[in-house]
Amino acid sequence: MHATHEVLNQPQPLVGYNLFETNLPLRDALKFNAPQLDTESLQALGVTLGTEQMQTHARLANVHRPQLHSHDRFGHRIDQVEFHPSYHVLMGAAVEAGLHGTPWSGQGTSPHVLRAAGFMLFTELEPSILCPISMSYAATPALRRNAALHAAWGPKLTSRHYDPALKALTLKAGVTMGMGMTEKQGGSDVRANTTRAVPDGSDAWGPRFRLTGHKWFFSAPMCDAFLVLAQAPGGLSCFFLPRVLPDGSLNALYIQRLKDKLGNHANASSEVEFAQATAWLVGEEGRGVPQILEMGSMTRLDCALGTSGLMRQALALALHHTRQRLAFGKALAEHDLMRNVLADLALESEAATALALRVARAFDRPDDAHEQLMARLLTPVAKFWICKRGSAFAQEAMECLGGNGYVEEGGEGVMARIYREMPVNSIWEGAGNIMALDLLRALRKGDAAAALVQELAPALGQHPALDRLARSLPQRIEALTSEIEARRLAQEVALAVQAALLAQSAPAAVFGAFCASRLGGDWGLTFGSLGTGTDFSTILARALPQ
Repeated sequence: MHATHEVLNQPQPLVGYNLFETNLPLRDALKFNAPQLDTESLQALGVTLGTEQMQTHARLANVHRPQLHSHDRFGHRIDQVEFHPSYHVLMGAAVEAGLHGTPWSGQGTSPHVLRAAGFMLFTELEPSILCPISMSYAATPALRRNAALHAAWGPKLTSRHYDPALKALTLKAGVTMGMGMTEKQGGSDVRANTTRAVPDGSDAWGPRFRLTGHKWFFSAPMCDAFLVLAQAPGGLSCFFLPRVLPDGSLNALYIQRLKDKLGNHANASSEVEFAQATAWLVGEEGRGVPQILEMGSMTRLDCALGTSGLMRQALALALHHTRQRLAFGKALAEHDLMRNVLADLALESEAATALALRVARAFDRPDDAHEQLMARLLTPVAKFWICKRGSAFAQEAMECLGGNGYVEEGGEGVMARIYREMPVNSIWEGAGNIMALDLLRALRKGDAAAALVQELAPALGQHPALDRLARSLPQRIEALTSEIEARRLAQEVALAVQAALLAQSAPAAVFGAFCASRLGGDWGLTFGSLGTGTDFSTILARALPQ
């Protein structure tokens, strides 16, 4: 080998580590939100997800994208999507970890928080396969509005057995569910849907209908069943539509094409047509929108959790790389300016983790009035703010790796995958404007503003910038007369709650730097502009992945 080909100054890959054990901010947030939680399963999951084998499966599932087979070789319509075997390995691991159904199994304490932490950890490995996992999580409780469907499908939706085969419910040990709402003429405006539902009698699963129409974004079309919206005689309603009917025949759901997406490559997103497809009514006729909003709150939580997990992995890769890569006589991570960038990213990542898990805690307490108000307030806030920060975060983390972060191969190619993945969580289940408007609606109901004051109270008196913001929010909310400032209000509520959470779960160095930069104005317009008084060493030591 010629000396010119000797490999020097190239970091070793980040592999073979426990994603949970090395994530101190996540562990501290869990102690704060669920102090009695048994984290043994998270420890085991953290080990599995950090292995080279699982990282290889994540890469292969993205490189070899799903392929649509509309017909078999004899001309029969089959409407099946073929995935690389690594996709099924990842799906099996997520289902085995209970990320699709743990809260509905009736076991353990703080099941939503436990499931949220596992979801974040899995996102660090591979986020796009979690789309059907998230939809199964959100759709399962909706089936309770049809007791017969819930009795038949509920146990298999919480089963930890993954079976990808397209076959009847009675032949499967476990199933997954998707959702289909969006149509060509209206995204978030689901009342504009044109799919029609015509009554078709009744059977053991209740009122049966025939659906004719289309869905413009129909994610994970190989799920076993879907909750969809359609216009029934009584108005826009929610329907249960299985891929395989009880008699074993395929339902009249035709996959027209798969979407060619920016990211989310391992997951299949499609356009579909319903041609007199058989479906069953879920809930009351004409009450489809409230049911979808209820499910949407859970998938929106997952958007915040997913972006938080992606932030953590991007930060871990940046820290790992810069501690090994040498430049100008020392490691990149030893240069003051790089330390500023890394510490700033660490603050953002920990604040995102704290807020996302706080929302999950509210889901665990459905009988607590304050927690229910927090769920309504903080779900759109977390979805708006955390997801908005994601793309800028990923870009800055990629810059820490330089050109190595921009390529698509090897361990550092994960950074490019993270960057492509970030926008979907901000767009899916309602983009920024929808989240800001949802916040306004929540604030106009009941004692939401008073509940926000109560939420911030434990952190008051610990930093003047937080005190100022907390005092101003009630007046801002009361004076709000239009939607024009809704985004700014969502941002300020997010920052105030993040600061309050960090005051209770993070070291003083983290809390102080977050308040000084995000609330106190000692910050620029880009990451890496923290003030000189920041305790960089403490912040960086806390964030290290190993």
